[in-house]
Amino acid sequence: MPPTSPSPAMPACYRPQRPRSPHPVMRAIHGALWLVLGLGLAGCATPRDPRKDQAFQSLASITDRPVVRPTRSISSFSDSLMCMDHMLRDAQLPTTLITSKQIPDYSTRVTVATKDMVITALSQMSRLSNAFRFVDYEVDIARQDTVQNLTTILLNNNQMQLQRPALYLSGAISFVDQNVINNRFDTGLSGPRIDMGYSQSRNATIIGLEMHLGDFRTRTLIPGLDSANEVIIGNGGQGVDLAGRIGTYGVQFNVGRDYTQGSGSAVRTLVDLATIELIGKWARVPYWQCLTLEQNHPDFQRQLRDWFDEGSPAVRTQLIARSLVSRGYLAPVAQPLPDNDPALRKALARFQADNGMVVTGVVDFATYERALRHFVGLSADGTLARIGWASTHAEPVPQIAASPATPDAAVQMVSTNPGAAKYGDPPPARSIDLQIENVLLERSAFEVGEQVFLSATVSRASYLQCFLADATGTVIRLLPNQANTTGWVSANQAIRIPDWMSPNPGFIMDAASPGTEGVACFATDEDSTPRLPEALRGPPLKPIPNYRALERLNEAFATAWGTDGYTGNAVYWQVIPRRALPAAAAAPTQPAQRK
Repeated sequence: MPPTSPSPAMPACYRPQRPRSPHPVMRAIHGALWLVLGLGLAGCATPRDPRKDQAFQSLASITDRPVVRPTRSISSFSDSLMCMDHMLRDAQLPTTLITSKQIPDYSTRVTVATKDMVITALSQMSRLSNAFRFVDYEVDIARQDTVQNLTTILLNNNQMQLQRPALYLSGAISFVDQNVINNRFDTGLSGPRIDMGYSQSRNATIIGLEMHLGDFRTRTLIPGLDSANEVIIGNGGQGVDLAGRIGTYGVQFNVGRDYTQGSGSAVRTLVDLATIELIGKWARVPYWQCLTLEQNHPDFQRQLRDWFDEGSPAVRTQLIARSLVSRGYLAPVAQPLPDNDPALRKALARFQADNGMVVTGVVDFATYERALRHFVGLSADGTLARIGWASTHAEPVPQIAASPATPDAAVQMVSTNPGAAKYGDPPPARSIDLQIENVLLERSAFEVGEQVFLSATVSRASYLQCFLADATGTVIRLLPNQANTTGWVSANQAIRIPDWMSPNPGFIMDAASPGTEGVACFATDEDSTPRLPEALRGPPLKPIPNYRALERLNEAFATAWGTDGYTGNAVYWQVIPRRALPAAAAAPTQPAQRK
């Protein structure tokens, strides 16, 4: 056999090469993944014990609560509504029943409660004047609730009567033009290891509202009593994108900021404006005077917010405290009051209640804006400027032209509110407005047995007591009484005597005997009952012994509170005998019969 070729010799150090083991870090990751997978499968096999989450779940009730205090919904024309309330009061218009149709949105893009906004505007316009009462009745079955269903049942059984309104409001959100103008800008930069982009966008939307005033008796819209306005809302944003690589790792970064102006506030502004225009035209009052206030400026609240942020918390508190002193809510003090001072918190609460705010008793932006809004006017160039105050300190500043040397000086105004309190001035005297509210204006005489209706309004929150003295010398206390046990009243809110809008007024006031009758009201900062004589602490609506005239009551209050510690006012009217009814006319004789 031929010799075979020998195979190559195998080196002695040769070993079959095994697969390369993974890196220790990767082995740890793989192990962790298998562990997580195993724990997950094991967890799915048995239910989790909810008791282990007890501490976590206990935070739910706290987490669910809002972290920002609620604020009152205030539009640009809220001050105009209050101005209209005073204007209607001065015009002495009788109370008018009014209602409203649904204010639909045919575009289906603005789903807001427009009718309820109308009701709120009418209510704010009638706080002092009692100009309007809204008749609330809904005939649409789909919109009726428990109250409306019960009303329908009572009406069908003749157990309830609805008063016919004299006026009604009609209208609709006429159009919503979205993205009328739109602006976009995008740019980017790319490199081997970095990519960067920038974007910016802006657009504007127009909302229109049409409203009309109609005569309910004839269901006709009154010519000329219409309002057609529109408002622009917008949104915008900008963003930056950044991406890059560091070695084998990628990094991404994105940041942006956006704003969106909601349709709810825009519609409320339109509703307030339309209501002012319609009611002003109907009542024939100079309503335009209420639409030229500085507070209606679109940037009013934004400017106040800038001034709010400029000052420190201590300066804000001092500014508000001095404003409360100028309005009579707080007694003058020599040293600045801290935020937790009981007197300051009490004054803040009374001020917030009088201005229709959410009562908190703390210094916040809403209180800052309400306390200092009357100390803002228009400068010569049409911009908003402070009157008599600065945002960085609480001391009053002179009303001189601002300069680089005196940047905090107040700018000379071209328009101010002459009736408003001035910053730094002493508190004004409290006043009580007593008026006879019977239908006939300026009425001063009533027949025996005829009902008399009054209203009392105080200029700031006070404790109010009212007394009646008839022609026979009988004096009784009308307020407080069993139906209205508290004597505390808010500022600029008419108190009806008796309350003819309440189903249980507590008493009625009839002209009793021929002669002179009158009602006197007294307002104090605290409950006056403990300081008064024993005879004046008795039950209401009962004759007060030893008091036969209102002047004696005034002397008692002056003795208890001093001449400057209380405010009093009285109104008188004459009572005349009831007029005899005219005798019935004699029956006509029968004509003679013809023969």
